[in-house]
Amino acid sequence: MADLKTAISEVVTGLGMFGHDDIATALAARPSALANVTGPDWQRMLDAWTAGTHRDLFVASWMNGQAFLRARDALRGRPPLVVEWKGPHRSVGDEAIPADLRVDHVYFVSCKYFSRIVVNASPEHLFDRVLTGGHGQRSTVNWFQEIAPHEHGALYAVVRDSVATALPAEVTALNAGQRRELAHSFDRGRGWPGDGEALYAALVARVATESARRWRAAIDSKSEAMLWRLLRIGSAPYFVLGASPKGFTRFRIATPWDWRQRFELRKFEVDARAGGQPMVAWDAIVRRRADDTEVPVCGHVEIRWSHGRFCGPPEAKVYLDTPHNDVPGYFALDHTT
Repeated sequence: MADLKTAISEVVTGLGMFGHDDIATALAARPSALANVTGPDWQRMLDAWTAGTHRDLFVASWMNGQAFLRARDALRGRPPLVVEWKGPHRSVGDEAIPADLRVDHVYFVSCKYFSRIVVNASPEHLFDRVLTGGHGQRSTVNWFQEIAPHEHGALYAVVRDSVATALPAEVTALNAGQRRELAHSFDRGRGWPGDGEALYAALVARVATESARRWRAAIDSKSEAMLWRLLRIGSAPYFVLGASPKGFTRFRIATPWDWRQRFELRKFEVDARAGGQPMVAWDAIVRRRADDTEVPVCGHVEIRWSHGRFCGPPEAKVYLDTPHNDVPGYFALDHTT
């Protein structure tokens, strides 16, 4: 079952496309053309609306759906015949379109509310395989152990000696239950034991430096394709509907063919950053062909344990730091009928 806020943001966005007068009427009508929404999911949203829970999210999602209905680049005032909700399942195949809704079998819509994360993948998939074969692939590779075995092992040794539970001598010998137990030992904001702070800082620096080095080597001459994957520019156009602290985000996302007609990549660089966790910054300079203006685009990758320290394999979260309005290939959906 989908998280309640996720279900509201996606399903109510689709619901707003049908042209009802208000949210309450649309929820009561439950259009049969809104597909793949289960009875329990629908009831949870009804209960949340009645209780006044997440009211701002309901309203923002509804308004985005209405904007999509009116938009000249989208439905142009014609209510859809079918809106299909993807739901909480993972994407299959190599499809790069981050679609949450499919409208009339043609329009793909991604719902992004107050999130700057554009990609969440395994570090190995990002830094070694440059996101080829899809965006959401996971790996069993422990990236910290892969590229910083000495620093990872030294930090584990200090932690192991500080807990009462008997743990194996090597971090690679931990089983799933021991990993969960070790992660829970850091609940309630517990810091690193002994000289763990210094050892963790050494791990962070090593992971950031090695991740950046391997990413540069893997990208080589394929920087344009790398930028497209980071920006979620895929083989088919789609739409992003959502909200940010600065207001609504409503965009049509270009394809690589569209992008090359309008833009040229001048520079793409990655650089190690160390802070509270390993980070790799990425920066691009893009020339806008219409007026020769150079446009900067930047973001960063945070490499972190999943499900707590020493628990799940590390993951790589890619953030877009440039405002959506300034990203080459993101075209504002502001022309309405």
